[in-house]
Amino acid sequence: MSPYILFVMLTSLGLGTTLTFTSSHWLLAWMGLEINTLAIIPLMTNKHHPRAVEAATKYFLTQAAAAAILLFASIYNAWYSGQWFIQDMSSPVSTLMTLAIAIKLGIAPMHFWLPEVMQGISINTGLILVTWQKLAPLALLMQISHNIKPELLIILGLMSTIIGGWGGLNQTQIRKIMAYSSIAHLGWIISILHFMPALAMVNLFIYLIMTITMFMTFNLLNSPTINTLAVNWSKSPILAATSALALLSLGGLPPLSGFMPKWLIIQELTNQELAPTATLLALSALLSLFFYLRLSYSLSLTIMPNTHPQTLNWNMKITTPLPLSLMMMMTLTMLPITPTIISLF
Repeated sequence: MSPYILFVMLTSLGLGTTLTFTSSHWLLAWMGLEINTLAIIPLMTNKHHPRAVEAATKYFLTQAAAAAILLFASIYNAWYSGQWFIQDMSSPVSTLMTLAIAIKLGIAPMHFWLPEVMQGISINTGLILVTWQKLAPLALLMQISHNIKPELLIILGLMSTIIGGWGGLNQTQIRKIMAYSSIAHLGWIISILHFMPALAMVNLFIYLIMTITMFMTFNLLNSPTINTLAVNWSKSPILAATSALALLSLGGLPPLSGFMPKWLIIQELTNQELAPTATLLALSALLSLFFYLRLSYSLSLTIMPNTHPQTLNWNMKITTPLPLSLMMMMTLTMLPITPTIISLF
């Protein structure tokens, strides 16, 4: 792809998300979401491959259906209440609006498109899909969360965490594993969105940083599957060891920082007299932790006993993603930031 075209597409992605962030009008928010959808499709089909074309087609049809439902709900809201403001949404269309946003996010049970689309695109485009493309729909969901019945958000959150953990168990493709990881983490975010939006933002921030770190690592090691990940560990033992820590933090293993938002979400749900929900969320986290442990085991072979000595490539060429990945890992997996964040709540 030409650098000029790539610049236009990335600029359009930023413009669409910014337009949705700053709009208080449903029509402008819908336009921002559509700009995002149209901008990422050329990035998906950058590599001329039938799987890439299939993934782009699935993504376009799914997002178009979600956008049509969103536009219909916003028009009905304008006809029912006489205004287009996002904050003053009427309750009859809140469920329909939530389902449309859930389709765009890939929340269970509207998640079937996400793993298939992730498998057909490159790692860099997959990174954009599970990070940047989630921001605009989440911003809309956060603005209307006070009008949504908390039971609906809790049901969607529980289904996402359970399906996200269960679906990733039998996967060997890293992109599909990260897709199910995205589904599970979005379940944690929307479960607490109605009760404490600030905590949902903290969870989203840690998820974004950890996911960016892991995708940059997989791209640097050129490892699309678990098997190649286990073979390529000798390229950079230090990066592999620190990546294993980042994976464990993404899975929510204490005392790493990824455990902190899950702990606070469970505590807040318990304070809201939703102890059964908190228990199910905690149990579903064990499913996700299993395949995170499997990935971290593949990455941490550098610290395992090796009966076949070989020369390790410790002098790996330093590129821009490597220092940035190491900085993110060391910042968010090793520093004790948990007490500081807890004091904010």
